Amino acid sequence: MSKLIERKDQQPEYTWALEDIFPTDEAWEQALEEARGLAEETRALEGQLGSSGEKLLESMKLSDRISVAFQALANYAARRADEDTRVAKYQAMTAKVSALAVELNTAGAYEDNEILAIDEQRLEEFYRSVPELEVYRLRLQRLRRKKEHILSPAEESLLAGAGELAETPGNIFTMLSDADMPFEDAVDSQGRSYPLSHGSYGTLLQSKDRELRRSAYEHMYDAYGRFRNTSAAVLGAQNKQLAFFAKARKYASPLEAALDRTEVPAEVYRNLIDAVHANFPKLHRYVSLRKKLLGVEELRFYDLYTPMVEGVEMKVSFPEAKELALEALRVLGEDYLAMLREGFENRWIDVYENVGKRSGAYAVGARVHPFVLLNYQGNLTDAFTLVHEMGHALHSYLSNTNQPVAYSRYVIFVAEVASTCNEALLMQYLLGRTRDRKERAYLINYFLEQFRTIIYRQTMFAEFELKVSEMNQRGEGVTAEALCALYRKLNEDYFGPDVVVDDRIALEWARIPHFYYNFYVYQYSTGYAAAIALSRKILSEGESAVRAYLDFLSSGCSADPISLLKKAGVDMTTAQPIDQALELFDQLITELEELMAE
Repeated sequence: MSKLIERKDQQPEYTWALEDIFPTDEAWEQALEEARGLAEETRALEGQLGSSGEKLLESMKLSDRISVAFQALANYAARRADEDTRVAKYQAMTAKVSALAVELNTAGAYEDNEILAIDEQRLEEFYRSVPELEVYRLRLQRLRRKKEHILSPAEESLLAGAGELAETPGNIFTMLSDADMPFEDAVDSQGRSYPLSHGSYGTLLQSKDRELRRSAYEHMYDAYGRFRNTSAAVLGAQNKQLAFFAKARKYASPLEAALDRTEVPAEVYRNLIDAVHANFPKLHRYVSLRKKLLGVEELRFYDLYTPMVEGVEMKVSFPEAKELALEALRVLGEDYLAMLREGFENRWIDVYENVGKRSGAYAVGARVHPFVLLNYQGNLTDAFTLVHEMGHALHSYLSNTNQPVAYSRYVIFVAEVASTCNEALLMQYLLGRTRDRKERAYLINYFLEQFRTIIYRQTMFAEFELKVSEMNQRGEGVTAEALCALYRKLNEDYFGPDVVVDDRIALEWARIPHFYYNFYVYQYSTGYAAAIALSRKILSEGESAVRAYLDFLSSGCSADPISLLKKAGVDMTTAQPIDQALELFDQLITELEELMAE
């Protein structure tokens, strides 16, 4: 690992083509001014939505225009800001986008109430007299379903005005964690130093050098430990704002409010936690095997990511990762591969880390094409991250291409399905082509880690998020001490007696960005379980399963997410997908035990 470079020194071919959205910052500023005019157009329709089908249609079309314009502005500003979080100019641009959102939401605060005031008979007359309005029937039904949670115009205006404040905890976390948090270099057993960052941390924890892993782990959490009280205050503020908006909209809890937005029953969240709890013995068995294979007297949390199989090191350059993706995803057909190549060849991806760049990886859909952020380090994990994020990207691309604007954005419950299905297909491809016992064991080790980190660990995050929310609702103090105690207990329950739960892992909650995403993280687990089921159908059933899967990717939010997944062949209202995925996890543990005993 060499010293991180500055953003200006990145080679253009490894950066994303944000000029496809706006050619210059000045063009963005001009578009921002034009978008502000949409607020005036919105205000001009006040009092008229129930007067005729034509006026209601005009409002729906204006909403689509606002969505397209706002997404472009938000995408450009946020992507520029993520290139280097230290740049004040782009922080200011994201602030302007937030202000625009408040202005637009405030201008349209009357809309829901006017639509709800239209009686069913009159609305049906609108559909008959203005056939073009039929496109928006589902959108209008979704709104009318939430009638009890929509307030008066004056109250809606106040809530819209508070929207910018609601983003503050997440913004503070991002600045603290990505821009201002100082990390000491990690040091290996030979005394060599390695730069520690969010991007390098995962790679350092996979090192064979236990001293390097220990150093990286301790320096990471020592940094967060110095800001534990600030971090607790920020997370507390996040939970308070979620509780405020849930109560204002007459929901029983923030969880119910969050899941209702995506038409997912709250029972699905709790059922996931219960199903994973029932499968704790499988994870404890895996942790015990890891301790045995690593040959350590005490298994530490910095030992959980290093491969258990010695003598195999799978380095994967970015060009190699692209080729792997094309081969592994060939089962999805030539049309899918053509879209994948288009993303690789036309700069959809920002590849390498630089100073100040946002940590982690993500994909976002834009009308021009998706954009993918990576912090590519050159290992097998990064190859899986590439196919994961391109799964998101092509899901967005297909939905944007095949659905009207009103239904082009899929909801977060299905967001992780396409990405993790790609990962499962890559793993099956790699396992299918290897003939080497140790390499197969290494890959199974990696596969097992996906189950551990995605189903078990993300469910633990989801349980923590729920318990913190409930703690806040009970009026208990969301303090650093309380959060660390809760997080320590969850780690003890999930990982069992064969790993040492220390004071540093009790601080991990402070560095998890998903706790600011409003009950998002559980969907990694449900999505992974669904993806395992779908990938196995694709590999076993062939064309019919591929067709059903691509139809799912093209559906956006044209139906509720539970129905969309049922149509593709997976029922997430039951524990069956979780149980079946973790049964495969158990089978893989057995195979690894047998391979390592040879």
